[in-house]
Amino acid sequence: MKPFSAPVDDILFTLNHVVGAPRLADYDAELAGEIAAHFAAFAEGVIAPIDEPGDREGARLEGGRVRLPEGYKTAYDAFVEQGWTSLTAPEAYGGQGLGGVIGAIVSEIETGASQAFNMLVNLVPGSIRTIMAFGSDDQKARFIPPMAGGRWLGTMCLTEPGAGSDLGRVRTRAEHDGAGWRITGEKIFISGGDQDISEGIFHLVLARTGAAEEGVKGLSLFACLSEHADGSRNAVRVTRIEEKMGLHAQPTCQLAFDGAEAELVGREGEGLKAMFTLMNHARIDVGLQGIAHAARAYDIAAAYAAERVQGRDDSGPVSIDRHGDVARMLAEIDAAALGGRAMAHLALVTMEAGDDPWLVEFLTPVVKAHCSEAGMRAAETAMQVLGGYGYLEEYRLSQIYRDVRIAAIYEGANGIHAMALAGRLLRLENGAAFDAFARLIEATEPTAGLTRAYAAWQAARARLETMPDPGPVATPFLRLTARVLEQAVWARIAAAAEHHPDPARLTRAAAVVARQAARAEADLAEITAA
Repeated sequence: MKPFSAPVDDILFTLNHVVGAPRLADYDAELAGEIAAHFAAFAEGVIAPIDEPGDREGARLEGGRVRLPEGYKTAYDAFVEQGWTSLTAPEAYGGQGLGGVIGAIVSEIETGASQAFNMLVNLVPGSIRTIMAFGSDDQKARFIPPMAGGRWLGTMCLTEPGAGSDLGRVRTRAEHDGAGWRITGEKIFISGGDQDISEGIFHLVLARTGAAEEGVKGLSLFACLSEHADGSRNAVRVTRIEEKMGLHAQPTCQLAFDGAEAELVGREGEGLKAMFTLMNHARIDVGLQGIAHAARAYDIAAAYAAERVQGRDDSGPVSIDRHGDVARMLAEIDAAALGGRAMAHLALVTMEAGDDPWLVEFLTPVVKAHCSEAGMRAAETAMQVLGGYGYLEEYRLSQIYRDVRIAAIYEGANGIHAMALAGRLLRLENGAAFDAFARLIEATEPTAGLTRAYAAWQAARARLETMPDPGPVATPFLRLTARVLEQAVWARIAAAAEHHPDPARLTRAAAVVARQAARAEADLAEITAA
């Protein structure tokens, strides 16, 4: 099995030369390179080695508390000691204030080493961002330093039995008893709902303060700590750990709130607005999770194919990466990782710049859906490269597939994002988000593939505007949109290829993407046939 190797050169190439991260005021390319190299060494040496045994051992529930696999506490202590918890937290509250792009670099590398570890630690930056945007000065002073210092990890408590993605059906209630708020209800699918590696847990909980008939307008956001100030446990219980397909080391919990003490964050009735501060960044991060797995799958498959000898040519025995179909599969995996990363980074840099909010609205669902599915396809194709060995646990591709599979489901199932794109965003503000995307594409130096795909997209948009219900074709429309965006970022990648350590590798991947432009007409045909 090939040890994990962080794709630092690819990450920095995309940020510095493809998506324009240097235009951000708080981004320093040299510093980004140093941080990426340091964290890559940490992830390769400390986080990656606990991933496979952690998957085998799994998290377990003992006496009402979660126990993580051996090695996770030690790895987290080292993570804290080196200051990684404070990376993006504001300096005024004990952080380093390095911004979302640096956080994304670390998060992708972290996922490639162990998605289970990433999901335990990576809600903290979003929790801090939410408190900075909606919390009081007193809450900022009390809540942020323990998270920046690694004493607390965070959770996001939205989903409930029977509610799922329909948050208007949330039944968990928050009542004010005169002294403060108390939360009662049940939440499910809570990543890191309990664990034994941090001193405490900072739960952000969406709860109903208004009447049921108010739907999402009756929801408020609360901060609920796992312990009281005196060290006693708050009334938050783990009722079970879900038995999942993958991510066995990451405890996905059902939580019962039995009159748990909590504090209102922001204004009453504006909980969903506050929660989206956490969710929108999380959706781009989920896209990067898919890309991290695609890059890992490529690394494993390419290394195996270069060593596996089968057949011969005029010069003698050859490794299977010299076989045409294997070379095609490797190039497809590599193109998915390189192109998907550029798409996610483009959305991230646009979000951090804050100068085109409609484009961010448009890109977020496309990136989340496309990149999560790219990770699944990459794992599946890499298995095919390895043949029977790909089906064995030894080469870890099966774990990659099991772990990445959730990315197409959580933070909004991909079908929901497709319907939001083809429905809500199409009609919001007379299609302002669609117009922002059109401007992005039209400002890109055209290639034959981009021109072909964009023409199909324009025709598909026109067709959607005549449909009372675009739901049946929402998924092919999102697929077509992602294809256009992919052609656009590959035009940028090709233009900057000389800055990459291996331009020939980019050329091989670019050829695959160029051929795929022809599929845009098939997407359009599916849409217009409805």
